[in-house]
Amino acid sequence: ERPQAGRYREFTQLGLEILGPVPEQALLRSQAICTGFLDSLGLEYELNIAVKRGLSYYLEGNGFEVRCPALGAQQQIVGGGAYREGAGFGIGLERLVLASGITRRL
Repeated sequence: ERPQAGRYREFTQLGLEILGPVPEQALLRSQAICTGFLDSLGLEYELNIAVKRGLSYYLEGNGFEVRCPALGAQQQIVGGGAYREGAGFGIGLERLVLASGITRRL
């Protein structure tokens, strides 16, 4: 098997879940934590807060994603959104490592 660049046979992620009665507030907080973490790594990224995630557990499809354009075709490194109990996100560690290496070389 030959996985695509930035993909491995096993997916490893770093995630965060914020539980609470107001999913919209949890979503904003999770976005802030995510971007703060990426900023601390010195990554250049694009945050898209208008993403409509197709997964049924996200409220009305409200989600967000973070892309690192330097990665090329496989540039999404974070995906997240709001759901009934709160909000959260997952960061693909393999792509995060790739993005970190690219940023340090630039």
